[in-house]
Amino acid sequence: MSEAPLLVSLHLPKTAGTSFAETLRAASAGGYRDDYADVPMQYPAWQRRLHAVRGGLALRGRVPDDAGCIHGHFLALKYRIALGARPARWITWMREPVQRLASHYAFWRRDYDGSDPTQPLRNRVLREDWSFERFALGPELRNVYRQYLWGFDPERFDFIGITEHYQADLERLARRLGWETVAAAALVNPERGEAGYDIDPALAERIRRYHAADVGLYRWALARREGMAGQGPSRRP
Repeated sequence: MSEAPLLVSLHLPKTAGTSFAETLRAASAGGYRDDYADVPMQYPAWQRRLHAVRGGLALRGRVPDDAGCIHGHFLALKYRIALGARPARWITWMREPVQRLASHYAFWRRDYDGSDPTQPLRNRVLREDWSFERFALGPELRNVYRQYLWGFDPERFDFIGITEHYQADLERLARRLGWETVAAAALVNPERGEAGYDIDPALAERIRRYHAADVGLYRWALARREGMAGQGPSRRP
């Protein structure tokens, strides 16, 4: 009897991953595990990459047999290394990059006093009172999707949901995986509603140019989603 694939769910920041976790818990029948210890974007690129490689090697052969799903903030490479030849299904969600950045900025500044030593970059954002422009156009958080996917081919994902189509895509995933029920969609930005964040068009365009790699990846994911009902996904960016 073949081993059931482990579901590896990469929670890219501010893409409704917290809502999605509730569905995963309900569907995993006790096999749900989360991994939020790494906080990758709090540290420079070399440090987060080294940590991912070391973490993957440390987990090699040690991922519990009864784990059916792993969900959290981590570089995808970590579990590509950790799982070795163990079969896995890779899933993630993406969101329009400018709105994702605005939500990320609002979240980091909301209801937080800047005292957690495990969040040095977030503490710096508060201490220096960064504007949204500084946050979005600084080097620290440029192309977050690409940062999380360092060393990992996005073609490996079996499913990429689009947050703006959360309920429809969640139902599509449920049918694919044979889940009997799924949780109702939650608003990504309950304080903003479906309209999203109001961003100056000129600034939004500067952000899109600065985060061109993430914008390209998001557009590829959109085309891939549409291609599932057509002739197949477009070529990887």
